[in-house]
Amino acid sequence: MTGRVVIADDHPLFRAAMRLAVAKVWPDAQVIEAASAAEARAALGAGGEGVEALLLDLHMGDSSGLSVLMDLRQDFPALPIAIVSASEEPRIPAAACQLGAAAFIPKSASLEDMRESLEAVRAGDGWFPPSAACADEDLLRIASLTPAQRRILAGMRQGLLNKQIAYELGISEATVKAHITPIFRKLGVGTRTQAVLLAAKLDVDQPVAASSPGA
Repeated sequence: MTGRVVIADDHPLFRAAMRLAVAKVWPDAQVIEAASAAEARAALGAGGEGVEALLLDLHMGDSSGLSVLMDLRQDFPALPIAIVSASEEPRIPAAACQLGAAAFIPKSASLEDMRESLEAVRAGDGWFPPSAACADEDLLRIASLTPAQRRILAGMRQGLLNKQIAYELGISEATVKAHITPIFRKLGVGTRTQAVLLAAKLDVDQPVAASSPGA
């Protein structure tokens, strides 16, 4: 059975470029293009069965930052995910590595470099820029949160009150409050501000402070 490769990027021209690289590595694969995280999920199907790899842009209309990688790793733990991003700040590929990506491919990479990185993914190896050091305890703490806890943390990052988070998620305010203590405990922080500052490491569009907010 011919496998599938999903390319998730909201720029048609770049999806076309990635198709060329994919064709060199998986010449017989069915290539499916997605312009959003939601379309990528639909293309992956139940459990991601039969999908050789997902090439994922971190910044699309319905997703921004490393949270989309965390969610997909949670739901498709065996799926090789190669991040393809215009952000080349060293902490971003390092964070992608820490959160379980199989590769980080800069959008400025040549077609030959893209092919090389995808060949590594197909072989079951990792491929990251030399500057990517996969070691960040804060990201491990964030990754330990459950999906429900991550959604509540996302509400905190938007500056929402507990009752507003409850409304947005369709749960009770008491449930939100019950989650906050274990969120703080897992992140090693004591306040909402510290939790929000730590979670900023998931962003790709702005730098974050070098020191841990729990320090």
